[in-house]
Amino acid sequence: MRAKLTFLSALVVGTFGGVLATGCQTYDFEPVDPLAISQTTETRHIEARAAKPNLMLLVDKSGSMTEPVKPSDPNCLVGGKVCGDSSRPCNTAICPTRWSELQGAMQDFLNSSGKLARFGLATYPADASCGSTSSISVNLPAEGVEDEASLATKAEEVKTEIFKIKNASSTGEPTPRGGTPTSASLKFMGGLSELQSAERADFVLLLTDGLPNCNAAFPKPYPDPACFCTLLDCTAGKQIGCLDNDESVAAVNELRRKDIKTIVIGFGADFDSSSDTGKRGAATLNAMAEAGGFERKCSQDSDCGSGDTCDKSKSLCNRQFFQAANRNDLVSALKDISGKILVDNPCLLTFDATERPTSQELVVVYINGERLSSGADTWSLTDDGILFSGTTCERIKTSTTSAPVDIEVRAVQRR
Repeated sequence: MRAKLTFLSALVVGTFGGVLATGCQTYDFEPVDPLAISQTTETRHIEARAAKPNLMLLVDKSGSMTEPVKPSDPNCLVGGKVCGDSSRPCNTAICPTRWSELQGAMQDFLNSSGKLARFGLATYPADASCGSTSSISVNLPAEGVEDEASLATKAEEVKTEIFKIKNASSTGEPTPRGGTPTSASLKFMGGLSELQSAERADFVLLLTDGLPNCNAAFPKPYPDPACFCTLLDCTAGKQIGCLDNDESVAAVNELRRKDIKTIVIGFGADFDSSSDTGKRGAATLNAMAEAGGFERKCSQDSDCGSGDTCDKSKSLCNRQFFQAANRNDLVSALKDISGKILVDNPCLLTFDATERPTSQELVVVYINGERLSSGADTWSLTDDGILFSGTTCERIKTSTTSAPVDIEVRAVQRR
């Protein structure tokens, strides 16, 4: 299996054994209050750091995407009933839908992060029923292309394609329709040679609002108890209506074996733990996220967001997928993701404002296990964070799979 960069913008600063001496003072790294950089608990392993990642967006445009994000909003009533289907489309100016909120969030994301990764786009289903993704809407940039102008142009292409799909249309324009063939669409991602680069990190960002279904080969069709029906009635769709948990997780595992990580975002109310459907949907997406290799790291419960807690023994959130109920939530999730995979300056490690060390003497930096003194050709603590310079910065930028760079930072707070 190819080894390649895990793009993380976060870096561990924890409680370590050993001492740091400066002047006449000695700072013991154990026990002291640890500093956490972006709430992660790992050191950074860098390979081919200068190469920007491939980020293929796999966006669910099933029929449920036209439902309002807040069905209880009086503005979402049409003829006394909640809008959201073709006969009662929502007026997104007063009743935002999942699709209109997704469009707005993706616009913000691509405008701010479009130059930092090599974006591509695929959507599913491919038809008004259960057709899985069989083509790419926007191809990834050609191999070797990663200048900002080209990447910004590609991000605009992605944004344009997303906005071509209307929430509702009376003139034949494409709209969200059909089921949620997640497993087959993920399998298609695994067949893309451009997502199997040896020079850069490869990611699939799955954004879905529904439970995976549309598996015509589901082994125990409805009404077998093993089939959890995702439709109002599975009588006519005895196989395709079943929750496609196992095949969806298997598809993510297959991507991982090809060194393609899957980032999972659940968008909308179908993952609300207050209902059986929500619990099952959340469990499925959680299993997919765990298999995807893009863990949500934490050091405390607040790092994991509302309704979630941190498993401190693993330094992982108990909910591994990113959950978003509206545009603001989705923007926040995308920002969090971009902070982990999209690195603007590889030679700068930033701190949260409240966690910045009070002085350079309280920081120790190791490169590949060797302690590195601060200096003009190594590193320094600036207002923005730890800045690597000179030959050390070049070493980071030119790291490869055969010559990786491991960085470890240890710091203590002044008591």
